Amino acid sequence: MARKDLLKGLMDGGDDAPSPAPSSDAARPRYQKGAIGAVSRSIAELKSRSLTEIDADLIDPGGLEDRLDLNQEDHLALVESIREHGQQVPILVRPNPDGSGRFEIVYGRRRVAALRTLGRPVKAMVRDLDDRDLIIAQGQENTARRDLTFIEKANFARQMRDGGYDRKTICDALHLDKTVISRMLQVADAIPAEVIRAIGAAPGAGRPRWLKLAELLKGAQLSIEEAVDVAEGTGPQASSDDRFAALITALTKPRPAPASEAPQQIVTEDGTKVGALRRSRGRVSLDFEDARFADWLTRLLPEFHSTWRESEDRD
Repeated sequence: MARKDLLKGLMDGGDDAPSPAPSSDAARPRYQKGAIGAVSRSIAELKSRSLTEIDADLIDPGGLEDRLDLNQEDHLALVESIREHGQQVPILVRPNPDGSGRFEIVYGRRRVAALRTLGRPVKAMVRDLDDRDLIIAQGQENTARRDLTFIEKANFARQMRDGGYDRKTICDALHLDKTVISRMLQVADAIPAEVIRAIGAAPGAGRPRWLKLAELLKGAQLSIEEAVDVAEGTGPQASSDDRFAALITALTKPRPAPASEAPQQIVTEDGTKVGALRRSRGRVSLDFEDARFADWLTRLLPEFHSTWRESEDRD
């Protein structure tokens, strides 16, 4: 009888067994030692890694913004792939901490979006994760896939830092050392987040090109709103690399010279045309009709200037 009870507890994980009486060993299952304990622990681990199907509408965003582009073409391709072959790779979620019965996604956002489009349930692993473990799992999953671009990783690191996570946690999440993280944050801090989101992932642009963009933005007479308009003005069919290139072009293109004002004509009381006053690029010039008058006025200019200075000092 004792053996039957032991095997029953082994197979169902003891989930329905009554709670043991309080004792010093109450938190420790009786089968933790020896071969049977090893098997029971393996079964418990397998149960924790089992899959479940969840309605896609019960899955909410979670973690940090890792993807800067939701490419419609890629989305439709994934929809068709899942339609034909089914969901081959499960996603990871955690129960929503608010106890609503909903879930927060850790990774697998694009799969959820595709399955929501198809109206199919989502195969998911459910883990009880705190905020720190969620972020680390999200970061390590992205790093393992090796398809996040430089700016997506930099943006992810910036969000973690701004969320209060220490440098070691950021390094663990992205599986990068402190030096690389510091370089990423240097770029993410130099470019407004609105501009980064307007451009998108830009897979063709690495750290040197993003640094160049940061330098151009710093020295340009271009507001954040104007920079966003340039990036988004490339049209819905433009790729994020196209948007990046458009902003670089706008920042490096020579600015047109300010238009010169129309000449101011100088005329005497009797209507004689003396000359014209011209203003251009902050400078003023006089063109005279009579060369002899110009010579005479040139000789008197130092005296006129001294008189003007004295009147300025008195004022």
